[in-house]
Amino acid sequence: MNGGDEVGEAPPVPPQPLEWKFSQVFGERTAGEEVQEVDIISAIEFDRSGDHLATGDRGGRVVLFERTDTKDHGGSRRDLERMGYPISRHPEFRYKTEFQSHEPEFDYLKSLEIEEKINKIRWCQTTNGALFLLSTNDKTIKYWKVQEKKVKKISEMNVDPSKAIGNGSIASSSNSSIGKQYLANGGGKYDLPSNDFSIPPGGFPSLRLPVVVTSDETSLMASCRRVYAHAHDYHINSISNNSDGETFISADDLRINLWNLEISNQSFNIVDVKPANMEDLTEVITSAEFHPGHCNTLAYSSSKGSIRLIDLRQSALCDSHAKLFEETEAPGSRSFFTEIIASISDIKFARDGRHILSRDYMTLKLWDINMDSGPVATFQVHEHLRPKLCDLYENDSIFDKFECCLSGDGLRVATGSYSNLFRVFGCNLESTEATTLEASKNPMRRQVQTPSRPSRSLSSITRVVRRAGAEGPGVDPNGNSFDFSTKLLHLAWHPTENSIACAAANSLYMYYA
Repeated sequence: MNGGDEVGEAPPVPPQPLEWKFSQVFGERTAGEEVQEVDIISAIEFDRSGDHLATGDRGGRVVLFERTDTKDHGGSRRDLERMGYPISRHPEFRYKTEFQSHEPEFDYLKSLEIEEKINKIRWCQTTNGALFLLSTNDKTIKYWKVQEKKVKKISEMNVDPSKAIGNGSIASSSNSSIGKQYLANGGGKYDLPSNDFSIPPGGFPSLRLPVVVTSDETSLMASCRRVYAHAHDYHINSISNNSDGETFISADDLRINLWNLEISNQSFNIVDVKPANMEDLTEVITSAEFHPGHCNTLAYSSSKGSIRLIDLRQSALCDSHAKLFEETEAPGSRSFFTEIIASISDIKFARDGRHILSRDYMTLKLWDINMDSGPVATFQVHEHLRPKLCDLYENDSIFDKFECCLSGDGLRVATGSYSNLFRVFGCNLESTEATTLEASKNPMRRQVQTPSRPSRSLSSITRVVRRAGAEGPGVDPNGNSFDFSTKLLHLAWHPTENSIACAAANSLYMYYA
């Protein structure tokens, strides 16, 4: 301080809006190519380190990708930059492996087909270099281990095993390199016909028995370690790992069960909202997630737009909640669609565990778990579709379940929309960031260039508590007509960097900023 002058504290500067760039695409469609139903992606999840990404599809397959741009040096991108490594390339992933997680089944007792579609994937703790993850369809959860194993080969044989002998064949690895089989005493190589095996003159001087040897080559093997079945009467909509690394929850429409990873034949029912008379049913569970740091706390959302925080220390059956988060309905605003659009399709805890992000059909809401009077921020995503709710109800689009995600630093949130668009909003009170991007190689294609006169696009609307979307029925924030058949339901934010992976039908797009 010079001369006793007091310097006022400068207000915090909100972070600048991010400029998103295309990184990669896997499974890109060519123009006019028809997408097979089984190839449509139905789940996306980064692991805790961000070095692996898993996707599940409607065909019951799980595909794993691994990061390659930091593999040469090891460590995260941020750590490498701090140590002075020149990081010029954007985050890159490559295909690692895939496996068939679920098969279609039939419940004979209920005469019900159980489709193989993967509803959720959750990564578990890595052990001894092996990857572990949970995947679920509507009824069955599976615990998978993926690890590299050395390839075993068969060698030391008199006969080339690639040739059939008589009516049979000799089994061996297709990678087996048994090209030159010579006799032990240095005799010549016998070129045996495949269909007419005969003993060479004088017989074999020595007989080589097959020997199994382990080669230096490795291959990725996926093995199912546990199957958690027959615990849900209704369709499973969520699974979530506990921070204790030992337990997880699974939720269906009416119940939440608590499992131990090592015990597949027993689970504990911790939430049951099923009424004695099903005619009295007024709401169902739509999503559930464990707190990232407190193993005794979890939250679940309902079709009435409320979020309940429960504490496992209170009682064995947690039908009574510790906290209830819901927004009071504005007087005179009720309509036929009010309850439908209020239904929460997804909730996510922020990494610090202080905030919960929820997605309903019209909005994203950010909640502070210490303040249950209402959301601390509301982001309008589909407000411009309000005049078209009748049409959306007729074609069932109003029941679409969009997911949401938060950045690792908690400064931004993202969710999907129609026409393969997704939105990114800034969470700071002073932030005006509200970007609309398209899942394509040119994500900014839908953006309007800033005109000389004041614009009404999302990026220029000032937010205090609510950030509004665009107006006008049937058009997106930049005036483009909506395509309700192409919807971006699933997306995930990298845990430590500004990188987003999102699914458009069977294609996986990745962006960075």
